[in-house]
Amino acid sequence: MRPSPHHARRARGLLGALLTSLVSLAALLTTAPVAQADTTICETFGTTTIQGRYVVQNNRWGTSATQCITATDSGFRITQADGSVPTNGAPKSYPSVYNGCHYTNCSPGTNLPAQLSTISTAPSSISFNYVNNAVYDAAYDIWLDPTPRTDGVNRTEIMIWFNKVGSVQPIGSPVGNANVGGRDWQVWSGNNGSNDVLSFVAPSAISSWNFDVMDFVRQAVSRGLAQNSWYLTSVQAGFEPWQNGAGLAVTSFSSSVNKGSSSDPGTPGGSTACKVAYGANAWQGGFTADVTITNTGASPVSGWKLAFTLPSGQQITSAWNANLSGSSGAVTASNVSHNSELAAGGRATFGFQGTSSGTFAKPSAFTLNGTACVTA
Repeated sequence: MRPSPHHARRARGLLGALLTSLVSLAALLTTAPVAQADTTICETFGTTTIQGRYVVQNNRWGTSATQCITATDSGFRITQADGSVPTNGAPKSYPSVYNGCHYTNCSPGTNLPAQLSTISTAPSSISFNYVNNAVYDAAYDIWLDPTPRTDGVNRTEIMIWFNKVGSVQPIGSPVGNANVGGRDWQVWSGNNGSNDVLSFVAPSAISSWNFDVMDFVRQAVSRGLAQNSWYLTSVQAGFEPWQNGAGLAVTSFSSSVNKGSSSDPGTPGGSTACKVAYGANAWQGGFTADVTITNTGASPVSGWKLAFTLPSGQQITSAWNANLSGSSGAVTASNVSHNSELAAGGRATFGFQGTSSGTFAKPSAFTLNGTACVTA
């Protein structure tokens, strides 16, 4: 049956509208940017770049079984993780994302390696996705070396274990506990035959965190595993799987390194002039300390960090009028909201209580925002 004139006009109208839509779509496709697909890497040491500033690496070295990762705009996920290795030995890989230099492959625009004494802060953030059907740790690696090397193995590795599943443990043995970055950690120390390893193990899983890498670097320095003249060469975040691992993901990662003297762990710098009075009351097994900072310079100080090293055997258990990073060894006290401003000639006072063993002694030196202070 032939279509009526009404149906024929409707068909021609629909056809015209369809052609117009196709032309518009074609024009859009020729002018709109094409979305970038995620990149899958199965090569043993395959890499790619994300955000134009970080490197994602497959880094499979402990097994011949297949491992594949998919790099996303914000991180990566493990999409295939075949095979397993004994849990009393090394893991099978360390898929990770990093800022800095790793075996001559440096991330775009990085300012690493950088000498520790020139770094004021190194803020970083990380978030993870975990799975239960695997044996692994979620680790953030900080690499330090006496030289600004961009290849090979560094002298000291700091590992932050955000999570662990299964009967795996860090290299070495437990050496105590420490409060770093406002969190409590079990500390392990050892050597893997190539480098020293200082590990900080979270008592329970941490899914995401913003922190300053230099808080952990100062711990290594205070324990004799690095010096302020050494270099930070890279920071890396990822997973060490022993068994399986598919589904593990770094869902976001950021890292930056700020140069300057605002909180240098090394040589004095900057224009701040200061004096510190450290009053202590000690007894068998414990002590309290009252600390007064005086700005003896001509300019106000907005926001302060006072760094010092507690003598061996002392550990802080509580504090007031300051936020503390570290509870033994290298400690940094920073202002709270009500005492952040130090006018010229102005003072700030804080204190803490702790335990002690052996002969009590006071810290021998203090730096305020990286500048050495006179001790009253």
